[in-house]
Amino acid sequence: MELDKNQHSVYSINYHLVMVIRYRRKVISDEISGYLRAKFERTGITYGVELVEWNHDTDHVHVLFRCTPQIAPAKFINAYKSVSSRLVKLT
Repeated sequence: MELDKNQHSVYSINYHLVMVIRYRRKVISDEISGYLRAKFERTGITYGVELVEWNHDTDHVHVLFRCTPQIAPAKFINAYKSVSSRLVKLT
């Protein structure tokens, strides 16, 4: 197990996120998954989130990511979902 450090603590915070398409519609292809992954990584840079693993099926995406204790995962996920859904609808 790999531990992260800052000045006063040692931690390992990993989150497993499953994002499901509304009504389980089968719309995620390899191209869309790659696009969503790139947006996740780009948004993660701003919030200090590191992508560990990314897997997808046609109707959902599994994401394993790690972050620091200072990050509120809900804020990051809201930012990511709003950016990615808005841009995917345009494509």
